[in-house]
Amino acid sequence: MGDPKKKTHSGKYGKKYAAALEKIVPGKKYSVVEAFDLLPQVTFAKFDETVEVAFNLGVDPKHADQMVRGATSLPHGIGKTVRVAVLAKGDRAKDAEAAGADTVGAEDLIEKITGGWLDFDKMIATPDMMVALSKVAKILGPRGLMPNPKLGTVTVDVGKAVKEQKQGKVEYRTEKTGIVHVPIGKKSFGPQKLRENFLAIAGTIVRAKPPTSKGQYLRQITVSSTMSPGIAVDTSDTMSSAGV
Repeated sequence: MGDPKKKTHSGKYGKKYAAALEKIVPGKKYSVVEAFDLLPQVTFAKFDETVEVAFNLGVDPKHADQMVRGATSLPHGIGKTVRVAVLAKGDRAKDAEAAGADTVGAEDLIEKITGGWLDFDKMIATPDMMVALSKVAKILGPRGLMPNPKLGTVTVDVGKAVKEQKQGKVEYRTEKTGIVHVPIGKKSFGPQKLRENFLAIAGTIVRAKPPTSKGQYLRQITVSSTMSPGIAVDTSDTMSSAGV
């Protein structure tokens, strides 16, 4: 079974990649436990690689009613420091600061963004700031930084939202090919934590199945690290293990 996110390697990683690939049985769909026990054996880079899952879904993203999109918190986060900017005023701005937001502001923050400042990974805004925020929508939108109510980044409870982002809330969205790529942590997490994060996002995506999606919804799942070949995960075992 091919990896939806095809990887090519050359030079010093070529032989290591080939050796890792030999450890994966062609055409086999591994159980969840097998897949995450095998993953450390096929990761070979010296840095702490990110582990990602590709879900191939039976949807047509060209139709708005079949777009699978949302956000969820993973039990163990994703092992990344997330810089959070918050657009809020008054008490809500204070709540954001108390929750650990890296940058908090209102019109002054919008001016900074207009001037090219983008030193943050996620932005949260209160509903009353959305009109002002529209001034920089063309800057934030293409970079995936525009706050969105569906993702929990437009909210009055900014303190909760900041904590969720800091703890590792991940967003997911179907690409044009019907595939969803989601990071679930670092290889240093070990099999158990990665497995628990995987089952959390898998359950969320299965429950997000659009009513208009026909036929097999969860078609293929592949887990891999930044440099490793992909491991095909059995979809039936995934659903059973995730309790969906």
